[in-house]
Amino acid sequence: MSERKVLNKYYPPDFDPSKIPKLKLPKDRQYVVRLMAPFNMRCKTCGEYIYKGKKFNARKETVQNEVYLGLPIFRFYIKCTRCLAEITFKTDPENTDYTMEHGATRNFQAEKLLEEEEKRVQKEREDEELNNPMKVLENRTKDSKLEMEVLENLQELKDLNQRQAHVDFEAMLRQHRLSEEERQQQEQEEDERETAALVEEARNQRLLEDSDSEDDTAPAPSRPATRPNPTDILEEAPKAKRKVESWERSIGTLGNRTQLSGLVVVRKTDLDRGSQPGQKAPGPAPPHNRWKAADPVPRVPGASSLSQLGAYSDSEDSSGSN
Repeated sequence: MSERKVLNKYYPPDFDPSKIPKLKLPKDRQYVVRLMAPFNMRCKTCGEYIYKGKKFNARKETVQNEVYLGLPIFRFYIKCTRCLAEITFKTDPENTDYTMEHGATRNFQAEKLLEEEEKRVQKEREDEELNNPMKVLENRTKDSKLEMEVLENLQELKDLNQRQAHVDFEAMLRQHRLSEEERQQQEQEEDERETAALVEEARNQRLLEDSDSEDDTAPAPSRPATRPNPTDILEEAPKAKRKVESWERSIGTLGNRTQLSGLVVVRKTDLDRGSQPGQKAPGPAPPHNRWKAADPVPRVPGASSLSQLGAYSDSEDSSGSN
């Protein structure tokens, strides 16, 4: 079995290449090639811009009956990316460029048009000089005159530059330094003004806040003192008297010994009752005392309140022991 990829093919001894049939292809045969747009163009149908470098699958063919110095000229067919209109352009080996045929207009070719116009004028002039010797003399005179004018203008420009060339660099530096100092001073003054304005604004804000806080914490305005009524003194005395009476009714008078002694009750024995048959039973406690004696007895003459209190406590102890 032979190899699939080989460098040499086997030709039999009786091989005759002239017997191989040749394909008869048309001369205007078209090939599909991949290319990029050679220049910026705009579609005439829809106005779509096609920029230089955009890739297309184009059809290529050889232009019949057009040759430049033995070099064939090729034509390319592309389609607009928006409306699919056909656009054609061909090679231009004379100018090493491409020329637009139909379907679009080329953009940004003002320089190319100017160059073409200059070439056309130059060609017409050469044709005139070729058949008319006097025209050659006139053109040479015009050229020399134009050259002299250009030289004069150039000399004037040189003189003007030399007159303006005497510049005092020290003065320029001094002026620049002064202008820089003035600019810095102006910036410093502006900064100071802005700082002062900010400080003033902060002070005013603080004063407003302080005034608001004082207004919030200010006491209510005091009422004007009313003038005393001359008859109020007559009402004050009964009020004080009533207060004293209510105190005595609830607590009793502390300075009166007899009223304090009424709080203490002395328990009497049978012997004491028999020794004093003619003595009357003590009456009820005074109405102004809140505490009433359970078994009121008359006060023993010659005995103090403290002695009666002691006797009362002894009687309580004895009763508790019994």
